[in-house]
Amino acid sequence: MKTNFLFILLLSATLFSCVNNDKKADAKHDLLVKKAIIDSSNFTTIKWLDTVLSFGTIKQGEKVTLKFKCVNTGTKPLVLTNVRAGCGCTVADYSKVAILPNKEGWVTANFDSKRFCGEVQKNLIATSNTTNDGERNLKFTGTITNCESNDKVVMPHPMPDEKK
Repeated sequence: MKTNFLFILLLSATLFSCVNNDKKADAKHDLLVKKAIIDSSNFTTIKWLDTVLSFGTIKQGEKVTLKFKCVNTGTKPLVLTNVRAGCGCTVADYSKVAILPNKEGWVTANFDSKRFCGEVQKNLIATSNTTNDGERNLKFTGTITNCESNDKVVMPHPMPDEKK
């Protein structure tokens, strides 16, 4: 019984330490974002290397990840303060640490094609502490094939006077 108690205690401590690190990282990022938004004297400039990407042709139900890149072209640290997807089919992620001058940052779009067919165009909106491009619309396109049909199959019924 003493062994079980020690095992549970050790497991609990390990789990709480993992959660704590995530909270600390989130709090650090939140503080960085607040400082970047409030202090316009620390705004910088940005150059997006990619603003429109294509994932080509995929089959319905496939998931793709697209990566948009940017460069801090200013003299102050660049902070991507927020990135939001245009719809629920896309999950956005982005550089959560300050991007130093002349260094690259990134935004990813994780797209799930299960509800789409044919040509698609989606977008993300990236916000940053920049003077030249504070809010950038990032787009991606592609074609989805091998789509499931929602049409019901209708079997013809013979007319009453028809012979089987």
